[in-house]
Order: sequence, then structure tokens, then C-alpha cells
Amino acid sequence: MATLMHATGESQTDLATALGVSQAQVSRRQAGSAAWSLEDCEAVAAHFGIDVLDLMAGPTQASEALPDARRRAAGRRVSGAGPVAQGEAAR
Repeated sequence: MATLMHATGESQTDLATALGVSQAQVSRRQAGSAAWSLEDCEAVAAHFGIDVLDLMAGPTQASEALPDARRRAAGRRVSGAGPVAQGEAAR
């Protein structure tokens, strides 16, 4: 998930909104202290515009499957992006 979030410039809050859960729930799932359900995986794949099998194949495959239209442009700040993405845009 982190690879896809980085490639699109989205934050945990952005992903949480798309999934209809809290940012804390996304954080726990990313940290491994809570599991991603199959429904979560299907929703994440749909949100990023990739096949769930690409998502499940790992970060490299998921990133390669990400449509160009979903990738952030270099230097483009995404609304709702966290401090890391904002810092990157300032460089």
C-alpha cells in the first residue's frame, strides 16, 4: 500500500476516505497490527485502478500496474497530502 500511496501522492487519510475507514485503521493495517480483509484489498485495488491480483503480487507488480493517470507528476502536490509529500513538492 505504501508504494501505491507514494506513487500517487496519497496519504493514509486519502486512502482511509476512499475505503470508508479511519486513518488510524489504515495505519494499523499498514503496520501489520491489523489485517487487511479481502474486501479491503478489492477496494484498494479498485481505488488505485489495478487488478486485485496485481495488488496481491506485491509492491513491484502493483506499482507497475498503476495507470499513468493515477501517478503523480513530478513536483505536483496532491490535495490532502501529508508533510512528506509537501516537503517533496518544495524541493
